[in-house]
Amino acid sequence: MKRGFFLPFVAISGFLFLYIPIASLIIFSFNKSKLVTVWGGWSTKWYGELFTDPQILGAAWISLKIGVISATLATVLGTMAAMVLTRFGRVRVRGLLTGMVTAPLVMPEVITGLSLLLLFVAMESLFGWPSGRGFLTIVIAHTTFNMAYVAVVVQSRLSDMDDSIEEAAADLGAKPLRVFFDITLPMIAPALVSGWLLSFTLSLDDLVVASFVSGPGASTLPMVIFSKVRLGVSPDINALATLIVVAVAIGISISWYFMRKKVK
Repeated sequence: MKRGFFLPFVAISGFLFLYIPIASLIIFSFNKSKLVTVWGGWSTKWYGELFTDPQILGAAWISLKIGVISATLATVLGTMAAMVLTRFGRVRVRGLLTGMVTAPLVMPEVITGLSLLLLFVAMESLFGWPSGRGFLTIVIAHTTFNMAYVAVVVQSRLSDMDDSIEEAAADLGAKPLRVFFDITLPMIAPALVSGWLLSFTLSLDDLVVASFVSGPGASTLPMVIFSKVRLGVSPDINALATLIVVAVAIGISISWYFMRKKVK
């Protein structure tokens, strides 16, 4: 096999392996039959039923709110942690802090969810807060493991920054807070956006941790989908997955457009 043919073959095979299941899911979301494995003709009725299902709509709204709140909190806390790890190099416990920040990245989700559940139960018995498990506990849990991802992303950007720019602003009389908001923050803005989007995606996708710390009335979208799939995949789940794929594709296209425009 010639080398000129091998690389395109590998690339095409990889893309087919990734996107054929997604393409089949999109096609079967227009299946008229109630059986997802039996083709019964083209129909969009499952999209109509999806938007009239209060359980899925309510879970989607809860997941969006949790994702936005936890991603915002994780971005703030993760940026603070990254600043400490990058700017304060003489701190004696810097190695310990680095290990503690990056530990959630490799910690199994089952361990994370179980430890948070035990923490919330102990706090409720000792302080009476949080009372029960639900929306608030999921937000706290998602913020806890998402801030580790934000800290790593922002830390890598801060490590590549030229410190002389901040030093020049400080020499001209700018206060540390002014230096941060006028110099540092604009330079690390792409990393903050990346960290926020990564946190939002992880929060929206999480099932294991949310299952441990959730309670009645606080079922996220992955939890509802998982409960439905256990009883058999229904066509409205295919329709929901198709809408999520379309939303992600639109977001990627918009991001690619602005990045290409900025390069030009």
